Amino acid sequence: MKKLLFALTALFLFSNCVERKKETPSELEAQPFETSVDTMKKEIKRTIEPLAFEPDGSYFSANGTEPFWGLKLYGDKVELKTMEDTIMTPPTEAIKAQDGNISMYRIKTEATEMDVIIAHKPCTNAMSGEEFTYTVTVSYKSTGGGETVVYEGCGSYITDYRLHDIWVLESMKGTTVSKEDFNEQDVPNMEVNVNSNRFSGFSGCNRMTGSLFFENGLLRFTQIAGTRMACPSMEKESEFLTALQASTTYKVENNRLYLSNPNEENLLVFKKID
Repeated sequence: MKKLLFALTALFLFSNCVERKKETPSELEAQPFETSVDTMKKEIKRTIEPLAFEPDGSYFSANGTEPFWGLKLYGDKVELKTMEDTIMTPPTEAIKAQDGNISMYRIKTEATEMDVIIAHKPCTNAMSGEEFTYTVTVSYKSTGGGETVVYEGCGSYITDYRLHDIWVLESMKGTTVSKEDFNEQDVPNMEVNVNSNRFSGFSGCNRMTGSLFFENGLLRFTQIAGTRMACPSMEKESEFLTALQASTTYKVENNRLYLSNPNEENLLVFKKID
């Protein structure tokens, strides 16, 4: 009787072990797949450098010393901060010079008259030594009279933080693209870094890199350089690079980046990687 009970117990333990072994492989097979997907998403996100600034809605910022002052341009206001006061005015359209990249904002309210001149000219902060791309002059006075106060300093446009991402080409000149258009390789894609105003990526056959030129409403991809690999067909890559260099305006909407110019809308449409 004892031998029979021992045999039944051993049989039960053996069958239970077999059932566990049957479950184990399926669990192990599922785990690597889930881990690899999560890892892939993390790797994509990790390549995107965090923003170096906190977006506040302004598209241009300037400052100066002796005395200290600061200026910010927003879509809905102009803000000038001095040691004595903060002056807020409605925005106005820029007056563009025909013979150079100079913009003037002429503002007049019931309380203030102010001119802001932004010239695309290198400028160095007198105190910090930091270098800027634009020289700024601000002059203002009370509408009722008084002396005109003039401030001089340096400034820069703040590249739209929404561009700071990885973008994959979805369509070119109204036609959806696929790997077949690019020798069965990946479609063109790029990572835009607004901290450094640089971009890099894949143009369809070669790796590419370049600089961003940004002003309010204006976006250009400049100084584009790339590797010199040869592919069976280079036509689509050439078409893509030509369109990228020809774009001057942009729109970010529905997780897509639309690049256009005055002659052609939606030259290139990119989709953001989730």
